[in-house]
Amino acid sequence: MNIGTLLEAILPKDRIKTRLIDLVAYASDAGFYYLRPKAVVQPVSEQEIIALFGFSHQHQVPLTFRTGGTSLSGQSITDGILVDLSQYWNRIRIEEEGALVRVQPGITGSMVNGHLKKYKRKIGPDPSSIDAAMMGGILSNNSSGMCCGVKLNSYHTTRHIRFILPDGKSFSTEKAGDYQNFERDCPQLFDAIKNIQEQLAGNIELYELIRRKYQTKNTVGYSLNAFIDHQHPLDVLAHLLIGAEGTLGFIAEAVMETVPDFACKSTAFIYFPDIYAACQAIIPLTVAGAEAVELMDRASLRSIDNLKGVPERLKTLPETAAALLVEFQANTPGELHAKRNVFLASAGSLSMLEPPVFTEDAKQQAFYWKLRKGMFPAVGAVRASGTTVILEDIAFPVAQLGDAILDLQELFKKYSYHEAIIFGHAKDGNIHFVVTQAFHTQAEIARYDSFMQDVVKLVVEQYDGTLKAEHGTGRNMAPFIETEWGAEAYQIMERLKAVVDPKNLLNPGVIINKDKKAHIADLKPLPAVEQEVDRCIECGYCEHKCPSRNLTLTPRQRIVVRRELAGLRAKGDEATFDQLVKEYQYDGLDTCAVDGLCATACPVDINTGDLVKRLRRESHSRTANGLAVIVARNFRGAAFAAGLAVKLGNGVNHIFGASAMRNITGGIKKIIPAMPLWSNQLQAPAGSLKSAAGVEHERNGTVVYFPTCISRMMGGAKEGKKSTAQTFMSVSAKAGIRVMVPDDIHGMCCGQLFSSKGYSAAFAHTANQTIEQLWRWTSQGRFPVVLDVSSCTHTLHSCRPVLTAEHQGYFDQLQIIDSIDYLYDVVLPKLPEISKKDRIVLHPVCTLKKMGLEGKLFELANHFAGNVVVPLHAGCCGMAGDRGFLFPELTASATAPEAGEVKGQECSGYYSTAKTCEMAMSDAVGKNYESILYLVDECC
Repeated sequence: MNIGTLLEAILPKDRIKTRLIDLVAYASDAGFYYLRPKAVVQPVSEQEIIALFGFSHQHQVPLTFRTGGTSLSGQSITDGILVDLSQYWNRIRIEEEGALVRVQPGITGSMVNGHLKKYKRKIGPDPSSIDAAMMGGILSNNSSGMCCGVKLNSYHTTRHIRFILPDGKSFSTEKAGDYQNFERDCPQLFDAIKNIQEQLAGNIELYELIRRKYQTKNTVGYSLNAFIDHQHPLDVLAHLLIGAEGTLGFIAEAVMETVPDFACKSTAFIYFPDIYAACQAIIPLTVAGAEAVELMDRASLRSIDNLKGVPERLKTLPETAAALLVEFQANTPGELHAKRNVFLASAGSLSMLEPPVFTEDAKQQAFYWKLRKGMFPAVGAVRASGTTVILEDIAFPVAQLGDAILDLQELFKKYSYHEAIIFGHAKDGNIHFVVTQAFHTQAEIARYDSFMQDVVKLVVEQYDGTLKAEHGTGRNMAPFIETEWGAEAYQIMERLKAVVDPKNLLNPGVIINKDKKAHIADLKPLPAVEQEVDRCIECGYCEHKCPSRNLTLTPRQRIVVRRELAGLRAKGDEATFDQLVKEYQYDGLDTCAVDGLCATACPVDINTGDLVKRLRRESHSRTANGLAVIVARNFRGAAFAAGLAVKLGNGVNHIFGASAMRNITGGIKKIIPAMPLWSNQLQAPAGSLKSAAGVEHERNGTVVYFPTCISRMMGGAKEGKKSTAQTFMSVSAKAGIRVMVPDDIHGMCCGQLFSSKGYSAAFAHTANQTIEQLWRWTSQGRFPVVLDVSSCTHTLHSCRPVLTAEHQGYFDQLQIIDSIDYLYDVVLPKLPEISKKDRIVLHPVCTLKKMGLEGKLFELANHFAGNVVVPLHAGCCGMAGDRGFLFPELTASATAPEAGEVKGQECSGYYSTAKTCEMAMSDAVGKNYESILYLVDECC
């Protein structure tokens, strides 16, 4: 009997993943190790966690917990059972007016901060991966970050923990009775902790070593400071779980103390002639009260100097240069400027390439931090194909940091790591270095091994530093814990693991590992595949943006599977290759929304949607491509047929009931999966475009209105409202703007339908035809063209590469704008007096973010409403044009978090900027989402 069948005794089948594609997708995390699990499970309760612990012991199968999978040291992979907590463990509760926050392990750090924002608070840990890293990993790795230092890390800001031990017993430090229960129910563990406390109390040298080592960042081994910071064994154990990397128990819930999120910030890139000179500025900045002092060597700056918007100065720095990203924070401008001025008063004694220029512009500050956070992935993106990017995390005494870095750079030269970069949290003496390394030969593995041995000597013996400051021990530093801590301290860690997990079934191989070569075992293969795939370092930053993340695969997993396919092909394993290709069709291709939001979170702008489009394009037969071209050339007829179908469906619903068409198509879909599922939001528009005549005089200008085919076919509204097109005309009339609607609009389309499906020839034909028509309609570019669906606007904005030279010339002279641009820039300044709605909800569609129009949407909404709600979970709805009709489970999964946040809120309107997205959100929330045009029209 296979493990999946056995697991069905404790979990439902739909939360047990044992298909090949599932095991491959979860075999990788952000680190450079690879273990394929036997099964992936998704428990929803503590009872199921306890049952999994029992299963693990009964069948002697290892258990490993994972949340965001952004760990870099191999601590969230396993060849046993992988417990995925990313989907069902995301509850959060704000307490004591934001002073405390209660979290489960499966919610991201940035989402927690989003909930705390209105209280002007945030959690202490601020790792660069906070948008993707989840609280389970932030706690289990004792995360710190760029501003929190040592005092505000996970260990020091966790007030209470509820946890489950491998024997299934659960305790909470919040319950007074659990202190007695722990002593009664776990006498062996209780006594072991007491004995270790007594041992440390009697060994002043070891006691002082622990105290000293935790005055700086240190995540090597277990948090031994728990033994001397806390008295009761339950409190000791609870704090040992922080930084234990899931090897001692399961953290089910934590109550964290929050810290101020300062309103005022002043940020600067400060340039120095060399890295040693930069290090001399650390102490003056720290004394002045800088919250962040981020060090970057010239190589790390070079890794980002091709990114859009990077300061030109960055590209002209001397080869030896270095920089500090510095930020002061305060509650008031006066306090902020006082801090900054203290530093500026002493800056004259520092060797800087130019005087520092501080900015208080929030957008510029966010961009600076994006550059800093993107350095590790940026290096990985430009590495040679087939090599692995390795990020190590060490700390030195701040006073010796400059010398230590120079010595580290000598090791780079010795081992030919010519592309190595150094950056990090200079205020804490904590630096990260990145090298790229191939592991396909024994010689390359030996090179890395020798390099690491020398790094250990440099850090521990020469500078008395720490081998892991914040990224966790994992597998890659497990062999060197004893080297840093000494035999007695390491024996305490071994004893702790043995008494808590005597069978060594909970995340084995992590932290406590007898294999002195564990750091070069189970290395992740990264075969060269294709351009989109090869740049990815599997950091996982993209995953929280993906609409299919809780249904099938994430962008990272789609790439992981592509790499596995390349490896199988190279091995000649045709049977396994064919099986994985078959499973990839639905998981990897069919259910990808190709929205491109993954690129907005990816530090190197990898758009997995583009990869999927190309794969779809390559999978089409000549016949399919030919049919697509025929449809494109006869689009007027196709659009008429689709519009007629909507009208007929409305008629059926009118006669047989509001859900008749949904029930009919649902029944057919069970037999013919390719059958689109009817949405009850489908409404044929009333009247004709010609009847919606615009203003005939040109008081405030003229625009050409391009009603998209979506609006023309299904742009109707419920409750007797005007259609989308009629509402556009009404708004324009109130602003005194003349609108021209072309007579031959009915055969026109932006081409998104063909582009998203990978029909390149049909898309090229449509795009060229449309641009030619726009050139004619606008009198050779004289008037701007306005579209009423944002995704269609974006499609036309992006079509230039498929245009002929002649049409590219037309394109370059056309002004194609989205309805948001139109309303904000053209209509709003010309409107008469308005009224405001009380409270509205916005759903910003994907393309607004990609086009940089979210800000205009929010300002527009705030102009017409007193309270504008933008859900924290707002993201891609998964509709992707017609994807939601073909795979409604994708849309249901994608909208669930946002809908859950919105339901129960009473609002006077729900608005977006794309008809199909409005349909998806209407179905999910049970409220009528409509174009932002309606808001403007009704408030004028």
